[in-house]
Amino acid sequence: MGSLVVFLWSFLSISAVGICSNYYQDFDISWGQGRANILDGGELLTLSLDNYSGSGFQSKNHYMFGIIDMQLKLVPGNSAGTVTAFYLSSGGVNHDEIDFEFLGNTSGEPYTVHTNVYTQGKGDREQQFRLWFDPTADFHSYSILWNPQTIIFSVDNTPLREFKNMENNGVPFPNTQPMKLYSSIWNADEWATRGGLIKTDWTQAPFTASYRNFHADACVVSSAAATACGASSDQEDRPWLSQKLDPNGEERLKWVQKTHMVYDYCTDGKRFPQGFPPECSSDQM
Repeated sequence: MGSLVVFLWSFLSISAVGICSNYYQDFDISWGQGRANILDGGELLTLSLDNYSGSGFQSKNHYMFGIIDMQLKLVPGNSAGTVTAFYLSSGGVNHDEIDFEFLGNTSGEPYTVHTNVYTQGKGDREQQFRLWFDPTADFHSYSILWNPQTIIFSVDNTPLREFKNMENNGVPFPNTQPMKLYSSIWNADEWATRGGLIKTDWTQAPFTASYRNFHADACVVSSAAATACGASSDQEDRPWLSQKLDPNGEERLKWVQKTHMVYDYCTDGKRFPQGFPPECSSDQM
């Protein structure tokens, strides 16, 4: 898209944030009845799953464009059947959503990183990857860059996936609905591990994922009337509004997609016998 668009909402106000989070201040435990815990004075958060329930949290703020970054340490050991999610969502029937989902596996086998993008309630844009490290041994950074031109999923500053704005080609792009940040852990053994062939071993419960060092360099949407993030005057203070992959980032993306991608909806002809979606063009991919 050649120029940034100014978006207007009634009864909204916009501010920029760029500081590290205290989980007490910036998040609410949304479900789980004691299975989610904020520790170390607000610097660490854990989510757990047992055979009764999973758990989750959500940001207090809505964001409209920005770089959202969180360090996660995923469930160690035999995590088969579990899913740990980290995503932005506007909520509602015609919601926009940008998803990281981490699909557990048996001990010693790699996690699958599942990504998806929803626009106006429609998803079905899955790409999956195997990571080149053990995501359960230590914390690693998972990031979403979201601006009017593109969405970039990254792990430890290495891009996994890019979803470009192709509205000119009739592909809806999430650029009108502010989103909250959510994370949760739950049992999905009907599909999560090898298509549901391997079930959750509840003798290994509780399954626990850990979070630290949340950072949002983003436009925060709150309740009062104002102009939304995206005006050309925002560029100096918010350079991520026009950020895109540099040549090194493009090469890293190609490397990841060549060596670590295990599923791409844009190559799954069985799902699209009448032809692939328009965003599967060579320009987008």
